Amino acid sequence: MSSSESLFEHGRKVQAEKDAPLAERMRPRTFDEFVGQDQIVDPSRVLLKSLAAGRMPSVILWGPPGTGKTTLARLIATATQADFQPVSAVTSGVADLRRIVSEARDRKGMHQQATILFVDEIHRFNKAQQDVILPHVEDGTVTFIGATTENPSFEVIAPLLSRCRVFTLQSLAPEQMEAIVNRALSDQMRGLGPLHVTLADDAMDHLVNIANGDARIALNALETAAYACTPDAEGNRLIDIDTIADALQRRSPMYDKAGESHYDTISAFIKSVRGSSPDGALYWLARMIESGEDPLFIARRLVILASEDIGLAEPQALSVAMAAQQAVHFLGMPEGRIPLAEATVYLATAPKSNSAYAALNQAMRDVREQANEPVPIHLRNAVTGMMKDMGYGKDYKYSHDYGGHFEEQEYLPPSLKGRRYYQPSEEGAEQEIGQRLNRWWSASHERGSGSQTSEGKNP
Repeated sequence: MSSSESLFEHGRKVQAEKDAPLAERMRPRTFDEFVGQDQIVDPSRVLLKSLAAGRMPSVILWGPPGTGKTTLARLIATATQADFQPVSAVTSGVADLRRIVSEARDRKGMHQQATILFVDEIHRFNKAQQDVILPHVEDGTVTFIGATTENPSFEVIAPLLSRCRVFTLQSLAPEQMEAIVNRALSDQMRGLGPLHVTLADDAMDHLVNIANGDARIALNALETAAYACTPDAEGNRLIDIDTIADALQRRSPMYDKAGESHYDTISAFIKSVRGSSPDGALYWLARMIESGEDPLFIARRLVILASEDIGLAEPQALSVAMAAQQAVHFLGMPEGRIPLAEATVYLATAPKSNSAYAALNQAMRDVREQANEPVPIHLRNAVTGMMKDMGYGKDYKYSHDYGGHFEEQEYLPPSLKGRRYYQPSEEGAEQEIGQRLNRWWSASHERGSGSQTSEGKNP
């Protein structure tokens, strides 16, 4: 390569760095610059100790967006003097992986230089793509670093996961976010120092709050706001809360409808309703709505809650939940959020009972584990004359022929005689159900005792 070409390439690289977003320009270049994640980058922890010993294992970095996963991968590569080969699971495929592995093998053989294969969003690789990486991690051709916002125990194949150390990153704390923002404001080489930008205190609070622990969002919004401000006569720029709010627009939801956060959030919603906390339930409902969750998915969960957790303690709950589902389907969003909220509060404040659900589970257990005996003959319908001759329906007691429209008889197979599955709770409408069952059983026993006494007196 000629010297002019080298200068051209260098100039293009420098220009690309200048044109990069603020979040990219301010990416830490040493571990000393790295903010947060002390549970990983503290010198006393295993990561830096491994780097110091020259024995870097393959790792998976799991955490929310904007918490430093890619930065950590780059710092590890720098500390180990390894060749850094980044791959995005969104845009790359098997061919890219095989090319990188082939080059890594040549690099190791000719120059004794290690290669770090960094796969961003590893959870988007399917099983076949992850299988391609596995043997080359095993034989040491590459050191693998995967980054994911999803739980790796669900998204990474077990053989690859077992060969990696998982490091969990946390959302950045407010004071850590402020430190990152202040560094960007003052940095003269890579940051906004030359623009003489000042961030008002309330604007800083708003930026840190809405960025939600994501440094990338905070820095990019900060840069947008800085250039939106008109400098005063002395060349200074003041970012007020209105400007930063306009640059941010809205909070990053940190919610993937196909990922773990989806299941965590609906779990919190369900547990809040079951636990009779309308406030908690409304909060998690709002989180799901703001994140663009399918409103019919939420409505289906309400129908399940009404049946499973409220049940016969408030029989109207199922009707309310179904009405909410129909209303959401009819109205669409955003108006559909109103019947969802109404049903959520109704269910959260209703008396709770899982008696019907528990009774069904016990009956299903008996069906699976006990002999499936024939239907007792008195419960069979005599559809034909032959059936009647065989005794089908004989001795069946027609309930409406008896006082209170009830007469005790056995409805279970002989081996399950006397089994009680349904145990009404003392909550809400189930109190009356329990009392009604007790009246029926008591009256039946009294009639049975009276009948025996009469027969004894009149032989």
